[in-house]
Amino acid sequence: MSDSDTGTDEAAAPSEVNSGSPISILHQYTKDLSFENPGAPQVFVQEAAAPEVSINVDVNVAQLGERDHEVSLQLNALAKTADTTLFMAELVYCGLVRIGDVPEEHVQPLLMIEAPRLLFPYARNIISDTTRDGGFPALMVGHVDFVELFRRRLEGLKEAADAATAAKDAPEPAAT
Repeated sequence: MSDSDTGTDEAAAPSEVNSGSPISILHQYTKDLSFENPGAPQVFVQEAAAPEVSINVDVNVAQLGERDHEVSLQLNALAKTADTTLFMAELVYCGLVRIGDVPEEHVQPLLMIEAPRLLFPYARNIISDTTRDGGFPALMVGHVDFVELFRRRLEGLKEAADAATAAKDAPEPAAT
């Protein structure tokens, strides 16, 4: 009798999932979610101008094992009128990511670009549902260029390293 005949799951153990794939999302989850509506209920009864909405996106990676990482996609949204905060939404959406057998130079781009691309649609949906459930129109977060976000992070790290090297090499002030 096969496993399918007995009704047992044939799901692969996490160590066996897509072993030939360069990247696998083993699990995804909401790590932190916050929504604040500090002006309620007045913001719903007053006529106000269209709000100014700012959205910030960041990606962080924590290594959990030799090939396993937690990729955190953080989205922060703030809607304000001239003098009133309408809402603040903060989400940390994570994926447990396994990197396959790839050259070392491909690991960071997979973790900082490809994994967030795979997680982003789910995070965007959570933000949309949360703002709608908070009494506002659903916030539709637009496309995020994770390649550009990665480039800026690399540039920032290079600038910080250059500044540290310059400070280390600078002559010490003469004692008086």
